[in-house]
Formats: sequence, C-alpha cells, structure tokens
Amino acid sequence: MAALARGPAAASAADPCERNDPPLLSLTLRPSRSLTASAGSWTLGLAAGGLGMPLVMVADSGVAWGMLPFLAGPLAALYWAFRRSTLDGRQLREELRLWPDLISVVHWDAGGSIRRWHANPFWVRLRLFDDARIEKYLTLQGNGREIELGAFLSPWERETLYASLSEALAGLRR
Repeated sequence: MAALARGPAAASAADPCERNDPPLLSLTLRPSRSLTASAGSWTLGLAAGGLGMPLVMVADSGVAWGMLPFLAGPLAALYWAFRRSTLDGRQLREELRLWPDLISVVHWDAGGSIRRWHANPFWVRLRLFDDARIEKYLTLQGNGREIELGAFLSPWERETLYASLSEALAGLRR
C-alpha cells in the first residue's frame, strides 16, 4: 500500500482522507478470528490437562521435576501465541471510504504503523486477479500507485468486497 503518511504526526497534517462530510460508502475490514477468548481459555486448559497427565504418573519420583520444563515450555508457547494473535487481530484493519470526489484507504498494521492512500474515484481502477499467486488477489489502482485491498481476508470475502466496491464506483460514474 502506498505510504503517504505515517504515525500520529501525519494525522495532524492536512490530510485529504480526514473529512467531516459523511462518505457514500464506509467499510472497515478486519481479519476474522475463529478462536474467541473463552475458546482460547478452554483450549489452553485442555492442553495444560493433557500435558500434565504424564506428571501425575510420576508425581512421587524426582522424574517429575525433570519433565516439568519440557511440559511447561509448550504450554507457555501456546499461551504466548494465543496472546500475540489476539493483540495483532485488534490492531490490524483497513478503512475504506468513498466520496463523490475522493476514495481513501487507511491501513493499520499489526505493529501499529498507519499507511494512507487516496485518489479520485473517477480514475480508480479496481482489479480482481483470478490467476495470481494469491487466490482472488484484489488491488485498487489510482493516483500513480496500486495497493492491495483486504490481504487478510478470505478469497470469497475479497470477491464480495470487489462486487460491493465495483457497484459503488459504477454508481459514481453514472
């Protein structure tokens, strides 16, 4: 995605993406999360129970202390992975807004950086590639740059986004 401005200082500058009038179309794209917080807790609990079973068998001997790091390590790694996935999922998103004279995309990375792109919707070209390396690869081209839309979406979600955005852009051009 084209980097026009980055970080909080860029938001305070005169930015065409920040407007007070309501857009004709406003979409917020977020990655789907199949594991909820309660399901993650249950999974972690079941993993702890399963990994703890060998310790129960040898609880009276000194072998349990030797096995403990090898059983606690994977549990800690699983907890860290769940935690990291949850935090990254909260930050990662794209906001697409369409006005009669402007289309803007603001992308928030999992690391917290912000990338902004804008163009005139009359000259924008929306493309959905069926034969690309990524299934249903969706791009938006305009203002001298081409950006990827919804990289974290599933192929059918990108197709749906393509249909919705194509319809909205066609409506503006009539």
